Amino acid sequence: MTNYILTTTHLGKKFKNETVLSDINLHVEYGEIYGLLGLNGAGKSTLMKIICGILQKTTGEIMFEGDYWKRSDLKKIGSLIEGPAIYGNLSAYDNLKLFCLQENIPFEEINQVLSKVNLTNTGKKKTKAFSLGMKQRLGIAMALIKRPKFLVLDEPANGLDPAGIRELRSLLNDLKREGITTMISSHALNEIQILSDTIGIIHNGKLEYENKIDHKENLEDLFFKITSGNRRGA
Repeated sequence: MTNYILTTTHLGKKFKNETVLSDINLHVEYGEIYGLLGLNGAGKSTLMKIICGILQKTTGEIMFEGDYWKRSDLKKIGSLIEGPAIYGNLSAYDNLKLFCLQENIPFEEINQVLSKVNLTNTGKKKTKAFSLGMKQRLGIAMALIKRPKFLVLDEPANGLDPAGIRELRSLLNDLKREGITTMISSHALNEIQILSDTIGIIHNGKLEYENKIDHKENLEDLFFKITSGNRRGA
């Protein structure tokens, strides 16, 4: 059995005549936290959207759990990309109830997931009154409610205060202990270094670095060494 839950081989994406991703060879192990790094516009979100079926690849292959990726695999993949799709006039519970109706998921999962993301005490409070951190945690709850094996989070710490970042770190470590594999993108290099088992660095649409995290290495120095070349669109 392969050690990888997800791999890509020569993965590429073009929009008309613009190459956004080129020759991406990614390796994500079962049960790890994979930190995806890159400057704005590097291609991180595009890669995540392809993995989650939001965009179609142009070239290459994706393997999930040892087989070629297919749309039915999305039942095993939870995601939070470009912010959660939340109805502000509904409570956290009712947002999840609506999501369950759309995805044919039993309501019995709702309270358990709300507890996992520490939102059980919000009651009937409308989500438009939630803090950014609470909204992010609700988005993660939506990603978790179908009990995914693989979780994809695109900059979930963006805009969070230190308390929110600490809560997110604790949640991701809890999910790791449960055996859930997570891919997370972030600009917070120190958080990625603390959380991740493996890091990948994308620059100008190419995966320029992939390796196990070295906690003794200065990740900021490594990141800027790899991304110091010409920046796409600059």
